[in-house]
Amino acid sequence: MRTANVLATLVTSTVLSLALAAPAQAASIDYVALGDSYSSGVGAPGQSGTCLRSNSSYAAQWAGRNSPSSFQFLACGGAKTDDVLKTQVPAIKSGADLISITIGGNDAGFAPTVLTCLTSSDSACATKVAQGRTYVANTLPGKLDATYKAIRGKAPDARVVVLSYPLIFDTSSLLCEMSVAKRRSLNSGADALDAMIKQRAEAAGFVFSDVRDEFAGHGVCSSRPYLNGLTIIPPQNSYHPNTSGYTNGYLPAFSGSAS
Repeated sequence: MRTANVLATLVTSTVLSLALAAPAQAASIDYVALGDSYSSGVGAPGQSGTCLRSNSSYAAQWAGRNSPSSFQFLACGGAKTDDVLKTQVPAIKSGADLISITIGGNDAGFAPTVLTCLTSSDSACATKVAQGRTYVANTLPGKLDATYKAIRGKAPDARVVVLSYPLIFDTSSLLCEMSVAKRRSLNSGADALDAMIKQRAEAAGFVFSDVRDEFAGHGVCSSRPYLNGLTIIPPQNSYHPNTSGYTNGYLPAFSGSAS
């Protein structure tokens, strides 16, 4: 009986120790969110400031659930790689342990490409997407390499998670604001962009987290979309994740790669 009591005490003490250690470990993390609108939370409610940051973004939600010792929310709607280099990376505080980023979509011409596809023919849409793919293949790699190098230089010990972009459109529905051909063109462009981001992120020694699986079946025009379609008010929400997209798409993808 005495032996059983001793063992029970040891087990209880161990469980309590683990339970107490977990929050302490999470609290020791200094987390920095970099990138563009897909990290700042555009598309979700509560956007504020010139960078349109929202507490519904995956970054803010992760910080709220994990209570890091510090959280720098530097992501900014409309950001390109040059903006990350000029304004975001210099603002990273020393000692950052965890960094997340989405970047490259604006460099590749996301907004003008979608606008062309909305207002022009299927062939004009395909041509515009092809131009973006050429940029992704020839110019974007150097932009990403320079950005990732700067991040590593400023935070040499941080775990850096580079997240992909989702495929925006569901292509199974016949009724949609764009033709099936246009939707397929835009999705193919997103695939090419994500493939290049993955390649350069892994070359930099960063973690690549692909959100396309989480968003599968939830594109614009699906029955349960994780992204906004064309939005008049506010217009910037168009083709960005909604709250469900950040909560059920980006947040689990990031959480699974954050440690």
